[in-house]
Amino acid sequence: MSYKRSIFEYDISHRAVTVYMYLNQRAGIKDVCFPSVGRIARDLSISKRTVYRALDELEKLNLISRTERWTVNGGQSSTLYKLEGKVNEQRKQIKI
Repeated sequence: MSYKRSIFEYDISHRAVTVYMYLNQRAGIKDVCFPSVGRIARDLSISKRTVYRALDELEKLNLISRTERWTVNGGQSSTLYKLEGKVNEQRKQIKI
């Protein structure tokens, strides 16, 4: 597991850094993951509202993108999180 110092170059809250690091750890080869907000909140011991605020902040800075996923029956399945931007480029360079 590796984290890049460049995430700290952004003027973002500690909650956004924490959620970004969580997503970074969970992301696979295509730099995507899809944990639920509830799972993120439980794993980080923070509220769902705090997770939503952090995700909004990360998305506004183009550090992540979110895509809603749907079941074949039309119900919402989950949200796909993709790591984006300069921080993600550095992640690819030092990925194990």
